[in-house]
Amino acid sequence: MISRWSKVAMALALALFALIVTFDNLIDYGSNFAFVQHVLSMDTTFPGNALMGRAITLPLAWHVAYVAIIAGEGLTALLLLLGAIELWVARHQSMAAFQRAKRFVIAGCTVGFLVWFFGFMVVGGEWFAMWQSKTWNGQEGAFRFYMALLGALVFVNQPDPDPDL
Repeated sequence: MISRWSKVAMALALALFALIVTFDNLIDYGSNFAFVQHVLSMDTTFPGNALMGRAITLPLAWHVAYVAIIAGEGLTALLLLLGAIELWVARHQSMAAFQRAKRFVIAGCTVGFLVWFFGFMVVGGEWFAMWQSKTWNGQEGAFRFYMALLGALVFVNQPDPDPDL
């Protein structure tokens, strides 16, 4: 049972994390909007780098990208919260029922991985050369986030025997 309780706790903790990130980005829109603006415009990358043709300097595109990030973070929070609730409800049920209850946690971890790995590492880090910026480089933070999600995803996917009834 401790494994099941742990999986509920991890899903809930990750949900709360993603919820706070979403809330913070909505309440303090300007701070992280500046991050998106600088990353997409590539204005703090190495001077004269050969990738500057990828830069996006259209303010509407910055807002669309930022809203997409916030939506992904919010969806991550919602799915993980639903997952934590489903795991809690199924905590005393059979192995098969508890396994089925993992679906939203798996989906939430996947969406979060797509936001923080694909969005920040692949798109921001590599496509827009965020790694070249000393000021607007979010790769280290994103790494912490997606590794926590991956760790929880691996653990949650481990089989759980039927509880002692």
